[in-house]
Amino acid sequence: MTLFEKIIAREIPADIVHEDELSLVFRDINPQAPIHLLIIPKKPIPRIGEAGSEDQSLLGHLLLVAGKVADQLGINSTDKGFRLIINNGANGGEAVPHLHIHLLADRPLNWPPG
Repeated sequence: MTLFEKIIAREIPADIVHEDELSLVFRDINPQAPIHLLIIPKKPIPRIGEAGSEDQSLLGHLLLVAGKVADQLGINSTDKGFRLIINNGANGGEAVPHLHIHLLADRPLNWPPG
C-alpha cells in the first residue's frame, strides 16, 4: 500500500483541502512554493505512463479539480496563476508510485523548471 493510499484510507493524516468520490487534494508536507497541493485519484494508478484509456475521464476530472481548487484559493487568474506538474519515473522526479499532480502557486515560477 502506498503512502497516498494510506492517506486516502485515513491511516496517515493529511491537510485535506478538497475531496470528492474520485479524488483527494491535500497540502504537500515538503512544500516547494507557498501553495503546494497534491491532487490524487483515489484509484491507485502508479504513474501517468501506466494510465489506460479507461482512465481518460478520471484524468480529465483531476485537471478540472485543479481548476476548482485554484478558484477556491483565488489563484485561478492570469495575474496570479499556478503550475501543474506530473512526475513520471525516477528521472522525472517521481517519489511516490501513485499518480499525483502537484499544484504550485503564490510565488514566481521560473522556466525551465528543475
